[in-house]
Amino acid sequence: MRTAHCLLASLGVLVLAAQTGTAFARESIRFDTDVSPGTIVIKTNQRRLYYVMPGGRAVAYTVGVGRAGKTWTGTKYINGKYRNPAWSPPPEVRRDRPSLPAVIPGGTPGNPMGVAALTLSGGDQYAIHGTNAPGSIGGFVSYGCIRMHNRDILDLFDRVGYGTPVIVTR
Repeated sequence: MRTAHCLLASLGVLVLAAQTGTAFARESIRFDTDVSPGTIVIKTNQRRLYYVMPGGRAVAYTVGVGRAGKTWTGTKYINGKYRNPAWSPPPEVRRDRPSLPAVIPGGTPGNPMGVAALTLSGGDQYAIHGTNAPGSIGGFVSYGCIRMHNRDILDLFDRVGYGTPVIVTR
């Protein structure tokens, strides 16, 4: 099984819905853009991921993004879709946390990839993935990956395919 290589740390906040008192992370919003429907736009400083829909709309998700010095910008494409992916800590994470095992099996509570991952072109260094640490959503928390609530990565997973453009901005 191929493993997604994602770099992460822990810290963050959970967005709360004031009207119900329950956690939420996605909503349909007006979204004026010149990118094609089906594109993912990630605005790092907003800690939001937008899946662009037709008619000037988008599904907006609250996400965790790279911590200070670990954010990046540019355009990539989805090159892999995995349910319950295994995770191998990349060299930078292993230097910071040498006690981590070489591989954490998919579907286990200690796996930081959550229930699904979308790997990005340019190597397996970055992914959009779920998390087993929902309190980290909304923060500057990772080594560059984009973290989503598990229910939200499953929603996005079903909306996108291989080759979907991912545009990351500040």
